[in-house]
Amino acid sequence: MNENKPGDSQNLACVFCRKTDDCPYKYGEKKTNEKWNLTVHYHCLLMSSGIWQRGKEEEGLYGFLIEDIKKEVHRASKLKCSVCKKSGASIGCVAPRCKRSYHLPCGLERECIFQFTGNFASFCWSHRPIQITTSNNYRDSLPCTICLEYIEPIPTYSVLQSPCCKNAWFHRDCLQVQAINAGIFFFRCTICNNSEIFQKEMLKMGIHIPEKDASWELEENAYQDLLQHHERCDVRRCRCKEGREYNEPDSKWEIKRCQCCGSSGTHLACSSLRSWEQNWECLECRSIIYNSGFKSVGFQKAKKHAAPKSNKVAITDCLLEESSPKLQKLSSGPQHEELLRQGSKFRRDISTILIELGFQIKKKTEKLYINKANIWNSAIDEFKNFNPSYTIEVSYVNENDGFGKECLGSKQEFLSLLMHHLANSSLFEGSLSKNLSLNSQALEENLYYEAGKILAISLVHGGPSPGFFSKTLFNCLVYGPENTEPVLEDVSDFDVAQIIIRINTAADITDLNSVINECYNYLDVIGCLRHVTTLNDKYMLAKDVLVYQVIKRVQIPFESFKQGLKTLGVLEKIQTYPEAFYDILCHKPETLSAKVLSDLFEMHTLPDVQTSGYWKNYLQNIEEGKSATTMEDILIFATGCNSVPPSGFKPTPSIEYLHTDFPVGNKCNNCLVLPITKTYKEFEESMDFTIRNTIKLEKEEYSHYVEH
Repeated sequence: MNENKPGDSQNLACVFCRKTDDCPYKYGEKKTNEKWNLTVHYHCLLMSSGIWQRGKEEEGLYGFLIEDIKKEVHRASKLKCSVCKKSGASIGCVAPRCKRSYHLPCGLERECIFQFTGNFASFCWSHRPIQITTSNNYRDSLPCTICLEYIEPIPTYSVLQSPCCKNAWFHRDCLQVQAINAGIFFFRCTICNNSEIFQKEMLKMGIHIPEKDASWELEENAYQDLLQHHERCDVRRCRCKEGREYNEPDSKWEIKRCQCCGSSGTHLACSSLRSWEQNWECLECRSIIYNSGFKSVGFQKAKKHAAPKSNKVAITDCLLEESSPKLQKLSSGPQHEELLRQGSKFRRDISTILIELGFQIKKKTEKLYINKANIWNSAIDEFKNFNPSYTIEVSYVNENDGFGKECLGSKQEFLSLLMHHLANSSLFEGSLSKNLSLNSQALEENLYYEAGKILAISLVHGGPSPGFFSKTLFNCLVYGPENTEPVLEDVSDFDVAQIIIRINTAADITDLNSVINECYNYLDVIGCLRHVTTLNDKYMLAKDVLVYQVIKRVQIPFESFKQGLKTLGVLEKIQTYPEAFYDILCHKPETLSAKVLSDLFEMHTLPDVQTSGYWKNYLQNIEEGKSATTMEDILIFATGCNSVPPSGFKPTPSIEYLHTDFPVGNKCNNCLVLPITKTYKEFEESMDFTIRNTIKLEKEEYSHYVEH
């Protein structure tokens, strides 16, 4: 093929559409074969209904053989365009029984859809695909996220909605220009950077995504500036007599760049650096690091300490040493297990990790006004403007009493109630081990992000462990969905589970085809319909259904949930120390024992010897099942939590002894007041009556709130 010079081909018409226009964005590249005197638009050639690429890329025009092009032109000459009424309409609508044919430019003018994927189907204006969108709750215009001009958020031919970000809208022309420039490797949603779901939807809606690198990647020397190193001493007083630009390697006048930004430098001697290996930060970066959390412990690199054995870590042992190298995100197979087995340097105690994250929390407090009658929604509202690095102060308000009275609440009780609500919310599905569900209303309200954010805040601020993640959900967070294999137990939908079981247990190919025929519509909708030729194909089919139901179906909620978990750096720590987080995310805390509970509480007053003995006997009787009260009941009564948080209680739970008739629990201070009685029987009856009735009343109130 010989291409004409640009100036020579301007007046040559495409043999299909008969237009001389040279507009790559609309019609594709225009090329001419001089030997056969053939000029075509690339898109006209691609979309023509009666031609296929039978040659190699270098043969004919774009791999379409010359004789095939001539035959297609001859075929099209007998067809009249439904738009301009002229002959040569080589493109036909693929809808059954539709006889419309048209030229590419005429089809674009009448808003036809041309799909540049699969069989390169085209649809006329009556049969073109329409975007499936959620109900339109937008009253005002919204900006196109590319050109920022305001458009009506109603899906039309010229206005498209992102499939992954429901508040992202685009002009079709803006998307097409972006796709041409970005190519298949960089064309993605401008809001969330999703490429797979976004590209699939845009191809369906007729956006051409060329299989090429981005235009900016193809520019010659496009990144030449990045190869330039900063070689200048920028400290206030440069001591080098040769000047600030002087750089002599392996001497005290060698220039060292800032380890944070790389855009400032110093001679080693000018900053009293003894060797090039020493770290150095410029003043700007140092001030940023200083203000971001190191101020309270002094601006210096802390010495490395061995991980403490107990959960109580003092500020002086403050874990500000450099973090261990990040684990590679590998699949959860033998290779990963071997790496964890050998790499003990990656293992760290969960309480140590959470305490380290807790150093981000400032002393400044922010009050959250929580309505217990609607704890989830009020928490969502309060957390929207809450700075996660501020200390939480909870104030319960009752909007139904008419006075708007405030009552100081326990932070850990509040976080415990939130975790309980989250575990039983419609955002997750499953019984004990839960996966993310697909809830369209929750997606629209961005609740998956809020759930991830609240979970991260709870862990860092001393809340309880979730304990309800499935292993599959955990592996998706750590190693990525693409490296995770779900199991049948992850499927909570009974009907879908039955389909998978029937496919897996098909006795022969006839039985397998029978199952496929019965479930044809479902398999077609989820994109898992496949032609089976042997009985072994059933395993791949069952796996496709399983992966769709557990992972692909909830891909958008998962990405949103993951973004929320990035709050305060929690997701990064989960991915770095998966062993430490697995137990608290996927398993309920161990059952409390008499010893654990006894050791948990400290004495804040001089103990009454007799009552102290009653307390120990009481715990022992509960452990032996001689009381209706449980260890968890006692902990809830005193702290508001039914388990010890992974980072421990703050303040430490304490016990006081007073001459009272009944025990008292102060959840704000984690304090348990024990009554001083004459006999053990009086002590036991007083404890059982008060604790059980208090817990029962609180459960009834919470159930009443949830029901209403």
